[in-house]
Amino acid sequence: MATQPDTAFAPTSHKGLTYPFGGAEPASGGTMQVAPGIDWVRLHIPGPLKHVNCWLLADGDGDALVDTGMNTAPARDAWKAVFAGPKAGVRVTRMIGTHFHPDHIGLAGWMCDHHAAPLIMTRGEWLTARMLAADARDSVPPEMLAFWHAAGWDAAQIAHATAKGWAGFRKIITPLPLGYTRIEDGDTLTIGARDWRIVTGSGHSPEHACLLDEAGCILIAGDQVLPRISPNVSLGVTEPGADPLGEWFASIAKLKTLPADLLVLPGHGDPFTGLHTRLDAMDREHRERLDELAVFLAEPRRAVDCFGRLFRRAIGPDVLGMATGEALAHLRRLEVERRAVRETHDGVWWWRAT
Repeated sequence: MATQPDTAFAPTSHKGLTYPFGGAEPASGGTMQVAPGIDWVRLHIPGPLKHVNCWLLADGDGDALVDTGMNTAPARDAWKAVFAGPKAGVRVTRMIGTHFHPDHIGLAGWMCDHHAAPLIMTRGEWLTARMLAADARDSVPPEMLAFWHAAGWDAAQIAHATAKGWAGFRKIITPLPLGYTRIEDGDTLTIGARDWRIVTGSGHSPEHACLLDEAGCILIAGDQVLPRISPNVSLGVTEPGADPLGEWFASIAKLKTLPADLLVLPGHGDPFTGLHTRLDAMDREHRERLDELAVFLAEPRRAVDCFGRLFRRAIGPDVLGMATGEALAHLRRLEVERRAVRETHDGVWWWRAT
């Protein structure tokens, strides 16, 4: 059975999911216990997601930390308040990163340095983070410019993105340690009184690590399962022939083999129960979008032409890159399923239904 929350909380329900803590959340600079030995920290991040969740796991004479937030002054100040307040005198024994995105490992290097803690990640996530941090070019590489053009960006959109420069990743993370401890699918991490099995997924990132405590019926899901939104699944310039949406579908099927009554601790949004309901909804949402897109491709379309069929909001400059990556992932999936073909004209990709 799933871990029962404190009876002081009034559970709420929405779209088949139950939120056992209602609308409660930890205050900035504070913690909130979600299960014995598991404390929740919520940090502000810029952008539409607004926050990221981090988890402190009782680990002998200290706490293991899962994810850190972005390298921003407010996030650093919030952590200082945590370790001066509810976690005063507590050291971080291990620094575990679910995946390479900067809102999850932005302060991992800072935590490792301050607490002399080892960094623990999957190889795919660690290598991707190291690669992006090492790319120190200031100007946008020509491959990226060609990629944007191929997706259908106009000159003004390319100019706007180019003005922001390159190598932005290394500016929003603290330097990572040169070495790390590798985890892979099926490994077990014993942290305090709990055994956590590593369950990896892909599509949102290369080798995303979830942590499953089967005895306690708890899943630390990172961004692999979110309660109210579907994580971004993008095709990018570094692997333009990949099939990230196909990997995402396979990961959903893999997670469906886990118990249905887990307490899910997501990277964004509130803890919830109803894992299989949420997985089914995410799977259905993407497949319905694929079907809509296949109909829309009765006439040749570029990636940017598909935004209105895929998204329920206007796509401005702040989310243009993510929207383009997600549109390309869906178009690529239709290619893999042989429901669409791609042609290139003057460097621009056009898809049409088969």
